Amino acid sequence: MRIFANPVGAGSLWFDNLATADGTPVAYDPQARAFLPMPPFCANRERIGCNWTAAKEGEFCRSCAMTALAPDPSIANAIPNWAQTEAAKRWVLDNLGRWHWFRPEDPGARPVFHLLAEGPSPVPMGHAAGVVTISVAEVDPVLLTTRREALQEPYRTMIGHMRHEIGHMLWWRLSLREDFLKAFRAMFGDERIDYPAALRYHYENGPPAEWRQLYLTSYASAHPHEDWAETTAHLLHLTDIADSFVATGLSSPEMPDPGWDPYSEPDPERLIHIAATLTVGVNHVNRSMGLADLYPFVLSDYARRKLAFVHSWLRRGALGL
Repeated sequence: MRIFANPVGAGSLWFDNLATADGTPVAYDPQARAFLPMPPFCANRERIGCNWTAAKEGEFCRSCAMTALAPDPSIANAIPNWAQTEAAKRWVLDNLGRWHWFRPEDPGARPVFHLLAEGPSPVPMGHAAGVVTISVAEVDPVLLTTRREALQEPYRTMIGHMRHEIGHMLWWRLSLREDFLKAFRAMFGDERIDYPAALRYHYENGPPAEWRQLYLTSYASAHPHEDWAETTAHLLHLTDIADSFVATGLSSPEMPDPGWDPYSEPDPERLIHIAATLTVGVNHVNRSMGLADLYPFVLSDYARRKLAFVHSWLRRGALGL
């Protein structure tokens, strides 16, 4: 993620800022990719702290307008959890906007979000026909840690959930193209195999012994749809890590030049190599504070080929190039 200029003075602004250091209200314009110091602001600004602009006073921003179902406010912590969930959504949508997805120039369908609070039972998260369902309770650190441990997942965050489930929606969009489906099946396998049965088998028997050589995560081995979604999420992780590294002014011998833009990089192998190398260094920094690795994954050669495949489609797919 980039770091942004202050439109009314010195200093910088971070993506989630609602005001400058001196208290001037600002909002992020996702079309201009810049902060502005004047309305119209999103109608959700006061309720959940949305910091994006709107087309007109009293309207929702581009991101909040995609939320068709909001959580029941009578459920404990629903509103603060919703606020954090929408913040993660804005982050991921802006990442994808760098490749023109879901912006005005994108001629295709936008995702529709059902963001639900959890009552006595968990909310099943997923995607179906353009609708992304997310449990806002997943931002709770205790619940997140409990489920990460129960599912033996080394990484589980709301941004990760958004990238994974929107990844399913992107597959749905791209699957309208016969050339995509043919290439996808050659790389990931035939997605027409029974999905519920495949998931049952995965949860009952676990991943195949050789999954580390073929997949990014054990869950990716469950079904071609999950392999695509996990690979898409990881491509977004790696690209954003590299972009954020550049934005903060850090340097590395692997960087092509100080102004390198990972989202404009046409060579997926180069992008993946640089990003993966950066994660090794950042993981080492995390360990200096006794924290878990930022990116606790090893990329096999086959996983890198899958990442390159996803990159080739996401970088050109929104405009159908």
